[in-house]
Amino acid sequence: MTINRNWIAAAGLAGCLCVSTPALSQTTSAPAIAPEGAAVLSSVQVTATVTKIDHKSRKVTLKAADGHEESFVADPAVTNLDQVKKGDVVTLTYTEALAYEVRKSGKPGADTVVAAASAKPGEMPAGAIGQNTLVTVVITAIDPKAPSVTVKGPQGNTQTFKVASADKLKGVKVGDAVDLSYTEAVAVEVEKAPKK
Repeated sequence: MTINRNWIAAAGLAGCLCVSTPALSQTTSAPAIAPEGAAVLSSVQVTATVTKIDHKSRKVTLKAADGHEESFVADPAVTNLDQVKKGDVVTLTYTEALAYEVRKSGKPGADTVVAAASAKPGEMPAGAIGQNTLVTVVITAIDPKAPSVTVKGPQGNTQTFKVASADKLKGVKVGDAVDLSYTEAVAVEVEKAPKK
């Protein structure tokens, strides 16, 4: 992901400063956002059962609770695949979080950090990878009549967001900086088949 995409993703999520975006409201119930900052978190968990596995070709077939089956070839980075057997349960958890804080001053900027972890040799396969993007935008215009707010990103690009309510603009001024922290994480865990 490039810094430009990070800025667009963060700013798009963000009307964050004051906008209630449909994507966030569909997955979570977002609290009223105050100028001093707020955070929104959503998490989805999917569980599936291993119905077929070919250790030589690394092809795995999983079946979800709704009966949908999906096959894939496990990447060589997936260690301990030889531990997985038919009937084992795979749980995948996807989490995303968006937090922001308004400051009285600051310059636009962006930074991304990626971290990963996996199971130790001999353990059941498990792993997690996460990415955190920190973006600072600066408020360049506020229109309380629209209501809307315009922000300038790290590469000088600007974007205007409609604000859900003019009340959400109270305490926010042109020149204020908004620090956005957007985190995505995926965790996968495999457990032995339940004993019958």
